[in-house]
Amino acid sequence: MTVPKADPEAVDRRSLHERIAADLRDDIMSGELAPGANLPTTAQLKARFEASSATVQKALQLLKDERLVVGRAGAAVTVREHRQRTVRPAALMRPGSPGAPYRWLAEAAKHGRHARIQLLDVAESHPPADVRTALDLPADGIALLRGQILLVDDEPAELVESYYPLDIARDTPLAERRRIRGGTPALLTGLGHPPRRSTDRVSARVPTQAQYHALRLTSGMPVLRTLRVIHSDGDRPVEVTVMVKAGHLYELQYEFTGEEEEGT
Repeated sequence: MTVPKADPEAVDRRSLHERIAADLRDDIMSGELAPGANLPTTAQLKARFEASSATVQKALQLLKDERLVVGRAGAAVTVREHRQRTVRPAALMRPGSPGAPYRWLAEAAKHGRHARIQLLDVAESHPPADVRTALDLPADGIALLRGQILLVDDEPAELVESYYPLDIARDTPLAERRRIRGGTPALLTGLGHPPRRSTDRVSARVPTQAQYHALRLTSGMPVLRTLRVIHSDGDRPVEVTVMVKAGHLYELQYEFTGEEEEGT
């Protein structure tokens, strides 16, 4: 990788152990250090980064806390097998077959992982400003909230808050405190509001206190926040979902064909 010439005025104010962890993290997430591979020895890392043993150990502890590597003092430190998961949003958008499990669960099972969904809340709620805008709600508008947390191998993977217009959601299974078999795309289709178009806005953010605790984060690593707006017939927004996942454990994969118009 070619590193651009540094701005002489720019200063990396992170401590040395944070900078060491950042470089090793990039090696792990890019696949340079593959799952199951041993990290360089302490002596090698000391030479590479011109650091003390204590500083190197602090860097390794950060990566252990982030669930990227495993190991103990005096033994080799290895990259965890599930170091990073690729999420394909388009694969999760299609309505499931009648009686089929959530697509998210099915996708996880394909990769040999045990996944489950924990329902946290179902209530009429005042959404965040960007959600209100997407749903065309006034400043004091209310929508139905369904809050869930998705777990993979019993580790929190994603915090999900989905909002629905009340005229669509009231007196339907959306408003019931239970999981929706087949997922909400199938239910919305059955209610006469089939998903036709989806727009994702993805940003990296510092986690809120609630997100930090729910996802069991251990450092100041950013989270990936996706604001997904789903439109039905007539381009009406029928669902707006905020999805938050640990930025160092996930990547998003989008696929496009050559038929897309330039600039879209």
